[in-house]
Amino acid sequence: MNRREVLSQLGGLSLAAVAMNSVAEEHQHHHHMGASKYQSLIDATGDCISKGEACLAHCLMLLADGETKMAGCAKSVNQTIALCRALQSLAAQGSSLTVALAKVALDACLDCEKECRKHEDKHQECKACREACSDCVKQCKAIIA
Repeated sequence: MNRREVLSQLGGLSLAAVAMNSVAEEHQHHHHMGASKYQSLIDATGDCISKGEACLAHCLMLLADGETKMAGCAKSVNQTIALCRALQSLAAQGSSLTVALAKVALDACLDCEKECRKHEDKHQECKACREACSDCVKQCKAIIA
């Protein structure tokens, strides 16, 4: 390889590095701006989803064992998980639809919180889900106001 080829390749690598750095900085800037506005909501919905998944799995096991009183809990947590996933996604994008969906998710979280409260003394999964829903309710109210 001659000197000209080496310099040409180094120049190309330098341009690629500058371009990648520019894209990374732009991504960080947009990520920071979008996430910071709704970060508390993003965190709360994430917790609600993970605690809800554990609660739903527990409810399904109990339903399989014949404990039909868990049906309401399973239904409400299933709906809450679906709405919180959508809300988390919109919030992470900084979507203009975030506030509108937060109003619907708020209702789902309130219903789930009510159902889980019925079982929280007996089932740790329901208690954890209720607490996560309670936090999600607070975060939804904060952005709606």
